[in-house]
Amino acid sequence: MSGSLLSIKKFSRIYITWWLVWGILQAMLLYWLGFSWHIAIEDSAISNLSIAAACLLVIHVLQFYLPQQERYSYLLVISVSLSLVSLFISKWLLAYINVSNREYTSELIRSLPIRFGINFLLIACISMISMLWYSFQEQKENEVRRASAEKLTRDAELFKLRQQLQPHFLFNSLNSISALIGTRPQEARHMIQQLSDFLRGTIKKEETQLVSLEEELQHLQLYLDIEKVRFGHRLATNITNETASKQYKIPSLLLQPIVENAIKFGLYDTIEVVLINIEIKLFNDQLVIIVQNPFDVATASTQKGAGFGLSSVQRRLYLLFARNDLVTTTKQENIFTTTVKIPQLI
Repeated sequence: MSGSLLSIKKFSRIYITWWLVWGILQAMLLYWLGFSWHIAIEDSAISNLSIAAACLLVIHVLQFYLPQQERYSYLLVISVSLSLVSLFISKWLLAYINVSNREYTSELIRSLPIRFGINFLLIACISMISMLWYSFQEQKENEVRRASAEKLTRDAELFKLRQQLQPHFLFNSLNSISALIGTRPQEARHMIQQLSDFLRGTIKKEETQLVSLEEELQHLQLYLDIEKVRFGHRLATNITNETASKQYKIPSLLLQPIVENAIKFGLYDTIEVVLINIEIKLFNDQLVIIVQNPFDVATASTQKGAGFGLSSVQRRLYLLFARNDLVTTTKQENIFTTTVKIPQLI
């Protein structure tokens, strides 16, 4: 709204300046044609005031109503009508004021066709400029509204994606806590505290899209601590961070679904110790995160429902950075590798 007001003020200043210059030029022309300065200034002032009033009326109307492309002929009709009205008013006033000056009144009557042409050109030009100006302003406002609507939609989808990742992790954790209560109550209480800290951090991050890598790693560690209580000695993790973590940004809660996917398909089909490798480095102004987990080649092809976490991560990154190439996966022998690239704006 403030931007529109500034644009209108700017347009008004241009309009007034242009009109003053035109009035001075018209008065000088009348003086050059042999009229006195008094009559030249009087004629210029009255003529231009009547035209200015007609132009202001057009500007005011177009501010609230812009004709569609197929109705541009309305501007021609309005311009002709207002030209005739402004010409009649100025002619009547000038003839009334200078009724005793027969030479001037006769010249005034002879110049009516020329005056009508000037009136029409000025009013038509102002009408076209005003229509283009307000059309441009309306287009800018529509683009702002469209961008705001797209942002709201994108934020809503991002929120939905984050929410979809939490329930099954929460249910699994509660089931583990339930199993531990009877046999290992101390570990159950500890897991409840860790789960509480994890969920508290999740809620706090709902309002921000990007967080520091250091903060994201701290949140990931809470998740890993909970999973290690669930899986015990079977789960081992190795995090290698080759960056200054405070310096770089990452979408909040991005690492957890990637690591969860690695744990799910690394541990669910084996009773052996599984090592999840997480490597973080910087390459070509992008934060590169590589997550590796072993998998059972014999059962991997029969698993159903795999990849929701990774697809949601890819969708989030697309919504944030408009790129579909930021998540890649590879299989080499019995190692599954997920590579995620986060563009940095620093």
